Amino acid sequence: MKKVAVVILNWNGAKMLQQFLPSVIENTNGELAEIIVADNGSDDNSIELLEKEYPEVRLIKFTENYGFTGGYNRALDQCEHEYYVLLNSDIEVSPRWLDILFEQIENDKNIAACQPKIRAYHDKISFEYAGASGGFIDKYGYPFCRGRVLSTIEKDEGQYNDMRKVHWATGACLMVRSKTYKQLGGLDNRFFAHMEEIDLCWRINNLGMKVMVVPESVVYHVGGGTLPNNSPRKLFLNYRNNLLLLYKNLPKSELNRTMRMRFWLDMMSAALYAAQFKFAFAAQVFKARKAYKKMKPLYKETRLEADKQLTHEASDVIFNKSIVWQYFIKGKKNYSKLPLS
Repeated sequence: MKKVAVVILNWNGAKMLQQFLPSVIENTNGELAEIIVADNGSDDNSIELLEKEYPEVRLIKFTENYGFTGGYNRALDQCEHEYYVLLNSDIEVSPRWLDILFEQIENDKNIAACQPKIRAYHDKISFEYAGASGGFIDKYGYPFCRGRVLSTIEKDEGQYNDMRKVHWATGACLMVRSKTYKQLGGLDNRFFAHMEEIDLCWRINNLGMKVMVVPESVVYHVGGGTLPNNSPRKLFLNYRNNLLLLYKNLPKSELNRTMRMRFWLDMMSAALYAAQFKFAFAAQVFKARKAYKKMKPLYKETRLEADKQLTHEASDVIFNKSIVWQYFIKGKKNYSKLPLS
């Protein structure tokens, strides 16, 4: 049995597989890892393409689309490897990308998950939005990265090349110990897609284990995936799931205060969308908050467990200020400009 399962979740992504799978095959150490494609009920020619052109790749077939969370959980249930890598289908990998990640996680038993540095496929000297050089959240749950703060993306000039502990590693290319993944119950199926890796990594931090970024390993991500950045559906999932991960993981002492402030921040966000005549987006903010309230009872036991925790290990990688305030009012639009101490 090889130590690592590199699992690509696919849904109607035949073109992406044809474009990017060859780089994964070419640049992945075959003695270390098995490459697996889990198909989420595609109705394009993905299955035919894989069986005909990539017979060396293991294929797992599902009859329906279980989303990012359900698809990966079902696929990884069929993998007995010591480590998993969740890899998006629209990623080009570089030589030794996996070996570098493996060496770090293998040699430090307290590292439960890690990511490479993520650059943009279409602008290879820039960081990529979804992960850059490691992810963080602010005190109100807004995610940002070393190399990407809100909508500002930096050029990669080596300024974030140090390996360090982070709050979250991107689901675009996430290496995780299978033992820890199973201990935590994997990704939260109820999220369906978006924010699920932040939730998983928060739970990893709360175990007292580390999530790391390893910038020596580099991959290139197209981004956008099946839901483009201007999708109201994507906005809905991001808002709803962000509220859920706060409710699940915040310490009791911080929960009520944080959620009250988030209400007003969400109202401001909806108002801004409306002022820009983006009424469909404004409506999604309200729809997301309604869905969040409906789903809260599902997390009663999870919340009770969180209430028992006197301290949360994730606190040292949470930015204890408002990233929105720093960005729009203070004008701090690069990670290196933020008041981190």
